[in-house]
Formats: sequence, C-alpha cells, structure tokens
Amino acid sequence: MIARDELDAYARLVVRVGVNLEPGQMLGVNAYVEHAPFVRAVTRAAYAAGARYVDVLYSDEDVRKSLVESVPDELLGSTPPWMLERRRAFADRGAFLTVRGSPDPHLFDDVDNDRLGRSRRREEDDVWLRQVTERLVNWCIVGCPTEGWSRTIFGETDLSRLWAAIRRVVRLDEPDPVAAWQKHVERLERRAAALNERRFDAIRYRGPSTDLTVGLHAGSIWSSARKDTVWGRSFIPNLPTEEVFTTPDARRAEGVVRSTRPLFTRGTIVEGLVVRFAGGRIEEVSARTGEEVVRAQVATDEGSRTLGEIALVDGSSRVGQTGITFYDTLFDENATSHIAYGQGLASVVDASELSREEQAARGVSQSSIHTDFMVGGPEIEVDGVTAEGDAVPLLRGDVWQLDA
Repeated sequence: MIARDELDAYARLVVRVGVNLEPGQMLGVNAYVEHAPFVRAVTRAAYAAGARYVDVLYSDEDVRKSLVESVPDELLGSTPPWMLERRRAFADRGAFLTVRGSPDPHLFDDVDNDRLGRSRRREEDDVWLRQVTERLVNWCIVGCPTEGWSRTIFGETDLSRLWAAIRRVVRLDEPDPVAAWQKHVERLERRAAALNERRFDAIRYRGPSTDLTVGLHAGSIWSSARKDTVWGRSFIPNLPTEEVFTTPDARRAEGVVRSTRPLFTRGTIVEGLVVRFAGGRIEEVSARTGEEVVRAQVATDEGSRTLGEIALVDGSSRVGQTGITFYDTLFDENATSHIAYGQGLASVVDASELSREEQAARGVSQSSIHTDFMVGGPEIEVDGVTAEGDAVPLLRGDVWQLDA
C-alpha cells in the first residue's frame, strides 16, 4: 500500500503542474480499477483546485480481454456512442487526465495479436487526437503503480520499489517539486531553442541495425515539456517528461531503425521491433514478439505508415538513470530517444489552422493512431543534417552535444 499522504502529494502535483486545472473546469479521468485510491486523491485535489466536476471512467483489463476474445469481427474496435459523447464534451475548455500502469502487462499474451491490434476504439481515439492536436484541452498522462506492473518489471511483486522509482522520475523526491519542475522545463526549453536556431533539414540515426534519415519541415519547431491550449492555459502533458520533439515531414523517411527497448502497446509487449522506411512510408515490419499488433496498427489508415513525431532524450534523463525498463511507453519513451508512427502535431509546424487535408498535403501525418517506440541509447549516434548536407552531432554516447 502507498500511504495516503504520498498519494495526495502526487495528486496535487498532477492537478496543479501536469493538468494545471483551471477553476471551473470539468476534469475527465480515465484509469484502471486498480488505480482507485490514486484517483480518489486526484478527485480531492481537483475539487480543492476549483474543479466544476470530476468525471471518472474506470477500465477493467479482464473485461476488455473478454471483449477482444469474443465479439464478432465487425464489432471489434467499435466505440459505444456514449463514449464518443463523453470525449466530445471536453472540447469545450475541458481538462483530461489519463492514468497508466497496466495491472497485468502479460494478460493478453494468449490473445490473437491481430484481433488485439484491431480492438482499439478507433472513433474515440480519433476524437481525442483531434482535441490534442487542435489544443482544445489541457491534459496529462501519469503513471500509478500496480502489483502486476511491478511483477513484469522486477520479476516479483515489489510495489514499494516501483513507487520509489516513480517518485524519483516525477520529482516528488525534491524539497519543492513545483520549483524542480520549473527548472527542468526551462532546461528542456533551452535545448529546443538550440535546435530551432540551427534549422536542420533532417535528423539521422545510426547504430546497430539502424541507419535512418528523417526529413524535417522547413518550418519545423522543436518543442518540449510545456504546452498551451488555444485559450492560453499552460500544462505539462506527460509526467515524467525528458524529451524535446518535433513533427517531421511525413514524406521524408528513408532507411531502417531498430527499437532499443520493448514496446508495450494495446496490451501486448513488442520486442525486437525493426522497421524499414522508403519514401516516408513504413514498408517492412518485423519483431520477435508482438509483430502482428504492430502490423495491424500500421495498416489502420493512410497516415499510420508515416512518422508523426521524432523526439530526442539524452542520458541525463531521470527515467533512464533508474536503469528500469518500465514496459510502459509513458516512462520508456522518456528514458531514451524515440519516434512515433501515426498522427503528427500540426502545432509544431505552424499548421494548426489548416484543414486535415491541407495538413496532409504539407506533409503532416494524419492518422487515428500515434504509437511511440524507442530508438535511442549509448550505442546510437544522432546527427542534425543541414540543408547543405553537413552533419552536426546531437547525441554521442547518450550525451547531449549542442550548447543549451
């Protein structure tokens, strides 16, 4: 058990720093039933911060497994109308929190991977991604320990060890966590500014089984931890976060890349993932485990085979320094550099006001999915490539190379 005062401290940080809840806002919360004690703490913190209403939706992975195994193909991945209406309700200056931490990351090991990959609620995901990319909500994703999650990570149930790691990476171990986050965000913003000053034409990754060049937009903007809604409310979407990121030109990706960490997606663990790109599109996918889940994802729609994000993370990451593979993308993507196939972020290429068709024509990937996988580490060299073809080191041995 995690002490109530520690859960309350975490909840206050999430509500006031992550979501940065505005008085009078409605807060939506999605979590597993196993997260109930933390969600109750979040609810207390949200009402203390002036929430108008806190709406909680609990999910049960055993129930979802029954659905994936049992429903007819034509119903697999459908979204109940009330779930769509709930998501749409938050487009009117709402706030949203998603709590991660699978109760049992191995629960779906015996489920057909193709059905699992097609089981996500596509319409709901599409509504959510539109709200995020159009900056209609202040939102945050956080992790909460579960016994099953700790068993997957450590090979035995050790909730205390997992909680200690989470406290460390979200800076709850600092005397003043809010001040610590402010300092951290400012450091990441300096890195993003250094990249923006260089105006690189492409980013190149090289290492074992990896040689990938990803083209950038002429107006690509590198961003970091802090985001703003269309009405000017600042928030931090991920706790933890260690990245600087941008949206690449979806038409320009050539080469092959090997995932350097396991990917946990749609209830399954993908290991040994290798992806080959040509003309901006994913042409080949292979993996030791979970290959069919990834294949199903990249076959979702036209944009699911193209890149929507690239992100750089160095060895100073608190997540990486734990030495833990969390088997959760929220944490693992902040341990090392990563890329994502699927939906791009129009706001970082100054295309938020364009229609989806206009964004796609400009090379901003349009999709109902966005899946990050890890491609960094000490063995991976990352360069910024200028328009003249000169290579400028960005990461060597997991050490940041640009002045920032």
